[in-house]
Amino acid sequence: MPINIEIKAQCRYLNKVRDILKNKNAEYKGTDHQIDTYFDSKKGRLKLREGNIGNSLIHYERENTQGSKESKFTLYKTEQDSNLKSILEVAIGNKCTVEKDREIYFIENVKFHLDTVKDLGTFVEIEASNKDNDLTKNKLQEQCNFYIKLLQINAKDFISDSYSDMIQRNNLFSQILIEKD
Repeated sequence: MPINIEIKAQCRYLNKVRDILKNKNAEYKGTDHQIDTYFDSKKGRLKLREGNIGNSLIHYERENTQGSKESKFTLYKTEQDSNLKSILEVAIGNKCTVEKDREIYFIENVKFHLDTVKDLGTFVEIEASNKDNDLTKNKLQEQCNFYIKLLQINAKDFISDSYSDMIQRNNLFSQILIEKD
């Protein structure tokens, strides 16, 4: 199973990060409008990603810790506009939906996401992956650390939760406020 070493951080300066990536000749893959539907899962997280660039069913396990963390994942490519979502919703239940616009960049095996997430804000993600090579976990960590420094990401901006956790927390808070009224 491939692994990623990854970080997610709030980012109020996407233009600055974009400029740094362009100056490092990062390969721009495009901007994808993505809808991630999360499903109930006994272990890890299961989401269906529907986008303009890529569509996949993704299962992953990752601790909710600040800073860089290991993520183990399995990816199954799906077709756009398939009925997979409705099957999964009926079979195991929909937890929440996350909608975002994601700019995607690559430098070798490291992927960068500049995300604008509906109802949450703007974020940057760095994912160093050994999916297509035999890099060790330590080497992936070194790469991630290098790009954290290069992109001038402050540790106080690291996010430990997934977007789905943040959306669910916001939904719960909104529900509590409605019930109080």
